[in-house]
Amino acid sequence: MQHVLDTYPDGTVKRVLYKGDLVIRVTDTGTGAFYDADASGSALVEYRTDGSEFWAAHGPVLVGVGEGKGNLPRGLYVVDGVYTMSIGADGYKAVNLVRGTTDDLCARIG
Repeated sequence: MQHVLDTYPDGTVKRVLYKGDLVIRVTDTGTGAFYDADASGSALVEYRTDGSEFWAAHGPVLVGVGEGKGNLPRGLYVVDGVYTMSIGADGYKAVNLVRGTTDDLCARIG
C-alpha cells in the first residue's frame, strides 16, 4: 500500500508512506536454493528534486546494493528494525541503523 502525503508544485510525488504485507521469494538460479524474505515493513520516503531519496523505515525492507554503491557490501539484504536510508542521486545507498539487523540473502542461499 502507498499513500502520497505531499507533491511538488508540478504534481510530482514528494513524500509517500509505504506499508505492506510482502514476502518475496529470492532464488539462486544456479542451485535452485531459495529463501522467502519478509519485506513487510513500513517507510516514509521523501523523493528529492535532485533525484535522491531519504527513507525513514521500520521493520523489514528488501535493499539491493551494487558494487561500491553503498555502506553495505554488494548484495541483497533484508534490513529490519528502525533505520534511515539515504539514496544519492547516483544510487549510493547509506543505511543507518538506529536499532536493527541486516540479513545478507546472497550469503543465506549461496
